[in-house]
Amino acid sequence: MLFSSNERQRFVVLGLDGLPDSLASKWAERLPNLGRIAGRCNPVTAEIPELSPVNWTSFFTATKPEKHGIYGFTSIDPCNYTLSINNFEQVLCPTIFDYLGEKGMVSKVVNLPNTYPAKPLRGMLISGFVADSLEKAVYPPFLAGPLSNCGYRLEADTSRGIMAPEYLFDQVASTLEGRLRALDLLWNDLAWDLFTIVFTETDRLFHFFYPAFEDEKHPLHDRAFEFMFKWDRAIGVVLDKFEALPGKKKLIAFADHGFTSLETEVDLNSFLVQNGYLEYARPAADQWDSSIISASSKAFALDPGRIYIHTPDRFGRGQIAQERTAELTSEIAEKLLALEFNGRKVMEEVLTAEQAYGTVTVGSPPDLICVARPGFDLKAKFDRKEIFGFHGRTGTHTRGNAFYYSSDGQQIEFMHQTGQMILDWFNIALPE
Repeated sequence: MLFSSNERQRFVVLGLDGLPDSLASKWAERLPNLGRIAGRCNPVTAEIPELSPVNWTSFFTATKPEKHGIYGFTSIDPCNYTLSINNFEQVLCPTIFDYLGEKGMVSKVVNLPNTYPAKPLRGMLISGFVADSLEKAVYPPFLAGPLSNCGYRLEADTSRGIMAPEYLFDQVASTLEGRLRALDLLWNDLAWDLFTIVFTETDRLFHFFYPAFEDEKHPLHDRAFEFMFKWDRAIGVVLDKFEALPGKKKLIAFADHGFTSLETEVDLNSFLVQNGYLEYARPAADQWDSSIISASSKAFALDPGRIYIHTPDRFGRGQIAQERTAELTSEIAEKLLALEFNGRKVMEEVLTAEQAYGTVTVGSPPDLICVARPGFDLKAKFDRKEIFGFHGRTGTHTRGNAFYYSSDGQQIEFMHQTGQMILDWFNIALPE
């Protein structure tokens, strides 16, 4: 199916990773391009857990986690208990790009998280986080050449974190410029129906310097806003290109989750150890060393708030009878709901798999999913001793207060509905 430029009904997606709606409204007067879209629609709620891979996957599959199978950053091997990073290969259902391609429509995608390694589609794709090889991050493969020639960087180096603010600000400024070069490379022939570009730079900075963006008296506030003016200019480039498009068109801009200042990290494996549910066979080699989980363990956690009962039907060393799962999940949930830090309850809610995801799921959903109150960052490391602590970050995700805008004012409630809007726009029904 071939269309002229005027016949296409185009849809543009601008991803603003981690942008809280409240902060966007506060900035709207200082950042003119953000002001063009801020405060016009209600914020949306992230799928749980409120992580980038979970929610961007919910966007590009138009489904919730129980249908696409991504429940966190990592998966655990049930035989040898080693962790691996989830990526596009673990997505267990078709994408909106697949559905559009079947109808002869073209998608172009820049820096979309959890689409690595890149898979063939009708169009062009530059993968986002967790991409680490440009050659594996692009489709078609020839894109690697022009991107490399223009200095495109897949991801900012955050390894120095809070200890080297100037370095990190320079890194994200470099990746942002690369996104704009990729935008020009893929956009300008207008040979597409759906265009998606995601700016992940705010998320990277918020994790380490979030208070600097909220507090005008913070010593890094001026440096933070120096970057935000560059970010706002990038938003303006996308909005101007959208406005210049011929024919019928629609744009949505949204964040995959909100953000707030960190009150403390909360390590769930330390909680499970201290309450007698988790035992280790030996000291951990590092924070990711899940291979130390002992056969005597009743339960363990994976980032960010996923708790698994150690049953033999799911895990090779598991010794907890399946019929004890309900008893243990209830017991652990009750203790987690009572957990406090400085007199404040940590958990908003602790849900069973059925409460969170229903009775029909794919992949490996947790037996319990924890949703923290704003300010608490749930972790599941294997080398920590204390439940509460700070480990180099000052900002954390929130499930609510995620920025959202639609050029036609259409309002939604949850993240997966962004993908459904695209299918509706192109009159494509999501298969049951």
